[in-house]
Amino acid sequence: MWAFPELPMPLLVNLIGSLLGLVATLTLIPAFRGHFIAARLCGQDLNKSSRQQIPESQGVISGAVFLIILFCFIPFPFLNCFVEEQCKAFPHHEFVALIGALLAICCMIFLGFADDVLNLRWRHKLLLPTAASLPLLMVYFTNFGNTTIVVPKPLRPLLGLHLDLGILYYVYMGLLAVFCTNAINILAGINGLEAGQSLVISASIIVFNLVELEGDCRDDHVFSLYFMIPFFFTTLGLLYHNWYPSRVFVGDTFCYFAGMTFAVVGILGHFSKTMLLFFMPQVFNFVYSLPQLLHIIPCPRHRIPRLNTKTGKLEMSYSKFKTKSLSFLGTFILKVTG
Repeated sequence: MWAFPELPMPLLVNLIGSLLGLVATLTLIPAFRGHFIAARLCGQDLNKSSRQQIPESQGVISGAVFLIILFCFIPFPFLNCFVEEQCKAFPHHEFVALIGALLAICCMIFLGFADDVLNLRWRHKLLLPTAASLPLLMVYFTNFGNTTIVVPKPLRPLLGLHLDLGILYYVYMGLLAVFCTNAINILAGINGLEAGQSLVISASIIVFNLVELEGDCRDDHVFSLYFMIPFFFTTLGLLYHNWYPSRVFVGDTFCYFAGMTFAVVGILGHFSKTMLLFFMPQVFNFVYSLPQLLHIIPCPRHRIPRLNTKTGKLEMSYSKFKTKSLSFLGTFILKVTG
């Protein structure tokens, strides 16, 4: 009978810290409720008849707990090097990867919170992940620098078994970071949806990493687990408060934080293409949303369902606009998808 391999000691420490992070997230979110409302970081749930003020940007709390867990965890993967007899050479490349990943996530949490406070435009939402991914790309360049990919079987007669993409591989990784952060943000608007989909993706990645621990890339999957386990438990605490009927909103802070965390483990864990498989619902939603995102078809301020006050249930919402104002492309897309 197949069984999961034995977990190394740093992962057990990481798991214990993550469980403490779950308790901290569950406790801190209601404790800081009044502070966020006093700072006017609050809003009304458009999908409910009640107009109660609900604190927003609570992703900054789960993100802060996540960072504290990993900051305290930094020494544990390198404990052997504190004993000279057990350390032949300090693994600087692993240390740089860990610090660089934390820097990218920390930058994204900060920029996401700035978006929540300043209510930035969509074009800025594309620039923020690009800026935050630069430390990540530099770490990949200095530590790995491998830009060769394995060509899919149908294309091998044309391109061969391997293909060196060069600088295009870094462009792809930068675009992956932008996609992951905005894909979570686009598929949103219902209580628990942002945190819920992130929890499902992180659970899928954890299972994938555990299955691959017996493979040739064990270290890469252990590195991924260092981030995914605390992310799963802090997100679980956030989802508890964000579940219907939501008592808090996660804000753009959480969407950016979640997306960058996924991008970090996908890129530095060397399974960026596999990562896209876990994002298939988000990929479909992104493609379906492109006409509105590119303003080929008018895009409403809030793309969320509409509350039927008579039944108390959510129904499909509609965007009102004049079809004559659409371009030829907009008219064509409307006929195909409408």
